[in-house]
Amino acid sequence: MTTSTSPAAKSRAIEFRKRLQEKALVADGAMGTMLYSRGVFINRCYDELNLSAPAMVKEIHEQYVKAGAELLETNTFGANRMRLGAFGLAERLRAINEAGVRVAREAAGESAFVAGAIGPLGARIEPLGPTSFSEARDIFAEHARALTEAGVDLLLLETFSDLNELREAALAAREAAGPDMVIAAQVTIDDYGNLAGGTTTEQFTRRMDEFPVDTLGLNCSAGPRVMLETIEKMAKFSAKPLSAMPNAGHPATVEGRKIYLCSPEYMAQYARRFLWAGVKIIGGCCGTTPEHIRAIRSEARSLQPAIRKIAVTVETPAENQKIFKNVPVAEKSKLGAKLAAGRFAAFVEILPPRGVDASKEIAGAKACAEQGIDCINVPDGPRASARMSAQVTCQLIQQHAGIEAVLHFCCRDRNILGIQSELLGAHAVGIRNLICITGDPPRMGGYPDATAVFDVDAIGLTNIVSGLNRGLDIGGNPMGSQTQLLIGVGANPGAFNLEEELRRFEWKVEAGAEYAVTQPVFDLNLLEQFLKKTEHLHIPFIAGIWPLTSYRNAEFMVNELRVPVPEQFMERMRRVESAEQARQEGVLIAQEMVQKVRPMVAGVQLSAPFGRYQMAIEVAQAIGAR
Repeated sequence: MTTSTSPAAKSRAIEFRKRLQEKALVADGAMGTMLYSRGVFINRCYDELNLSAPAMVKEIHEQYVKAGAELLETNTFGANRMRLGAFGLAERLRAINEAGVRVAREAAGESAFVAGAIGPLGARIEPLGPTSFSEARDIFAEHARALTEAGVDLLLLETFSDLNELREAALAAREAAGPDMVIAAQVTIDDYGNLAGGTTTEQFTRRMDEFPVDTLGLNCSAGPRVMLETIEKMAKFSAKPLSAMPNAGHPATVEGRKIYLCSPEYMAQYARRFLWAGVKIIGGCCGTTPEHIRAIRSEARSLQPAIRKIAVTVETPAENQKIFKNVPVAEKSKLGAKLAAGRFAAFVEILPPRGVDASKEIAGAKACAEQGIDCINVPDGPRASARMSAQVTCQLIQQHAGIEAVLHFCCRDRNILGIQSELLGAHAVGIRNLICITGDPPRMGGYPDATAVFDVDAIGLTNIVSGLNRGLDIGGNPMGSQTQLLIGVGANPGAFNLEEELRRFEWKVEAGAEYAVTQPVFDLNLLEQFLKKTEHLHIPFIAGIWPLTSYRNAEFMVNELRVPVPEQFMERMRRVESAEQARQEGVLIAQEMVQKVRPMVAGVQLSAPFGRYQMAIEVAQAIGAR
């Protein structure tokens, strides 16, 4: 729904655009820093202070106006449904935004424009997160509509690091506010002038220039020096007005408090340089105060009108900045070739060693290879355990056992930077087969206090690998080369919430999954139902088969791993009289399951419980899985 623009709002928009053509405008500085200095704890919802402490917020706005600010940002950076929901305040969204606009307008009077501040959602969106583009756009539209209807002069999208998220915010803001509203868009950069995912200045400027916004710019980030260098580069790739609102440098921790060390005088020196570079909106972000803005305003007065010295040019991107076609499945690995040809494949799962000696695991892999097993599947920190690196174990197996490995890759222990680095490294040392998993939480293992990362889940990980296979890094930037990793994912036919499992599985396939490995299967009906519900996705399945070792092991599967085991199998394991009989019965049940699932799936993954590789080999021998 588009909000109709009032005549007064149209008039203010015209006035703002005219002022921007005539001179550079000075914006305000930090709001959060000022609130924190007044004793507001950082775990408070700062946006809610528009309702509970409006006088405090208004006083800060007034100080910036007295310092010479011609543009005030409303205290609504996080006043969207998702961020407010974390504080139980989602239902007060409209009231918080209306109050934010009201106190800013009262402080601005006729001296300053009021910009409705809109920040990121505070959650990852697709392709690396669970929030869809449409959901993100709806949330941004609701935020933009509330600010527009409350009477802002323009909307300011700031501190974005994900261009996909900024695109959705820009489209939502334009749709909600209408064609007349001024929309400014700003991203935050690292110490090298790139976005967090590595997107270069040229790339993000060209992308932003295509969005339905009036101005482009930078805010927050590392400080004025890097921001100036980046602004000068941005000027080459967009003719739209530029904005710069840097932090007061990197914060230093002094007696537990974050202190920003750039003085007002230092910021003023850079303000002069920003203005000479052609910036049309100049202000401050974290750590800046009314004193900083007063010094910046002094420089702006002495340099008006600002003239951009760098002409805008349109340059063709470098030739090596290309996107590759995904390598066909059959060409990625021996496993890929077998799956593509429709030939039945057999894996055996071997856990990494607990120490540095992998001789037992290598010997087990050799024995599997001699029996015609296709691959060794190596879990990554199963049940949150600390073992040898799964990647290194895969390398050792491939080097010394003469059999392909399948690397489980877990999101728990790595941020997205580490994920990309390790995936590139895995490809470089010859690993081609993956199973992308989210990972068990640390509380399940022997180190429950270990920190979990979970920057992304299995869906986001699959998207990352799919991008690398096309020569794109985590920021969507061309790398000049590509990986050719066969992308496997997990599936759980016996999931408690089957609809959620099916929905997530479909997202994994959309993200680029090329085959799937199921949790251990004992209930054939559950597998049949899952395969039927996913047959439209046309993806090969590898069925997990686990030879039971005892009745207690069967109980563990049911009660702790939540794997359904039919009563007939439970009773068979209950009746055995010795450990050896239990082992034999477990192998026999596994053999029966393989024979039953073979017509339904593309292969089986045979577990070797407690390192008993011979049990898996016996199952493979009995069914001729060669």
